[in-house]
Amino acid sequence: MGLVDFSRFPRRSVLCIDVKSFFASVEAVRRGLDPLEAYIAVVSDLRRTGAIILASSPRVKSEYNIKTGNRIFEIPKRSPIMVVEPNMALYINVNQVIQNIFRRFVADEDLHVYSIDESILDVTASLNLFGPAEAIAQAILKMVKDELGLIVTIGIGDNPLLAKLALDNEAKKRPPWIAKWTYEIIPETVWKIQPLTAFWGISRGYDNKLKRMGIYTIEGLAHANPVYLQKTLGVMGLQLYYHAWGLDASIISQKERSKSKSYSKNQILMRDYDVKAEILMIIKEMVGDVCTRLRKHQEKCQEVHLGIGYSDRNFKLGFTARIKLVRPEHSTDVISEAARQEFIKRWQGEPVRSVNITAGKIVSQGQEQLELFEGEEKKHAIDTVVDDLRKRFGKKTIFYAGSMAGGTFLERADYVGGHKGKSE
Repeated sequence: MGLVDFSRFPRRSVLCIDVKSFFASVEAVRRGLDPLEAYIAVVSDLRRTGAIILASSPRVKSEYNIKTGNRIFEIPKRSPIMVVEPNMALYINVNQVIQNIFRRFVADEDLHVYSIDESILDVTASLNLFGPAEAIAQAILKMVKDELGLIVTIGIGDNPLLAKLALDNEAKKRPPWIAKWTYEIIPETVWKIQPLTAFWGISRGYDNKLKRMGIYTIEGLAHANPVYLQKTLGVMGLQLYYHAWGLDASIISQKERSKSKSYSKNQILMRDYDVKAEILMIIKEMVGDVCTRLRKHQEKCQEVHLGIGYSDRNFKLGFTARIKLVRPEHSTDVISEAARQEFIKRWQGEPVRSVNITAGKIVSQGQEQLELFEGEEKKHAIDTVVDDLRKRFGKKTIFYAGSMAGGTFLERADYVGGHKGKSE
């Protein structure tokens, strides 16, 4: 290969582990079914014809092409597919059990939880205790299957990137559910990934940009001029170049602290919203959720991002607005009014299907002379009472009158992670 010096990059023993069709598999096991043979789809809400598929079992994916992101109405009426609602509390508990199995092989600093169903383990320090990475992978696969009935798939690599690529492009696809990719076999593995969007980190946007540059394959990306890539795509161009060579300098135990903290709330709506008052109520409810978290941690934000997504892409994708606040805030009224004004200024009647509220530039609440600001002390007192009532008696104790019409607060009040969370 010759163009890069692999000796300058870490060579670790890293496992990237995914629970196969996690939500659907948990639902299969709790019903006494084999997760690889069951026909199960987990949907966000059985009452909504437009409800989103959150997970589907392997057979549903392969035989009906029903995957995460599809809608419930796309499931054939006459099919063996069992449609169930999510139980997020159960999934979180199962995830904790799986994490504890991982901890039998690695210390906490060598474990990175990538998502609720995917984790990265650096087992380099464990090789002397448990044998080579392949043996550790096989032991974990067996323990999870024996103890929980679930199937995990495992990518092994010289770094987290190669482990992730091995997982996504080989291990997930077929038994024995384990694949190992190393620096030595990059031409036969990494460079063969196609299309470009199948490569971790290459979005459709970057796919289009690379093609405009005459780059159609990962091998072509690896042999492109890195200076030209950086000049055209910025720092991401250089990162994609190194990734095409399977290079990743990160080490799990040397996690960087997040440079910026934020609080975010995202919601994909179950129908199109085109009534201004209803959309504004949803925005206010979501701002309220974010502000409650700010107040809980005794923090304030200096800016807010409002993201609106449209369902009809013929209009446009939507918009994102950055709202700078006059001073740090955690008042629901103040922030929701700022978001309201920004929405009204930009919205022209398009059908809204998703809303995101993110509070950024977080600062400590500190000691402020609230009485210096007109009405500030009263707003702070109201927020405090609302927080206290909800904490003591539940989220539904107090809510906006508009939530009974177009809002979604009451429906989401008992949810965990945005979905139904209580055990049945």
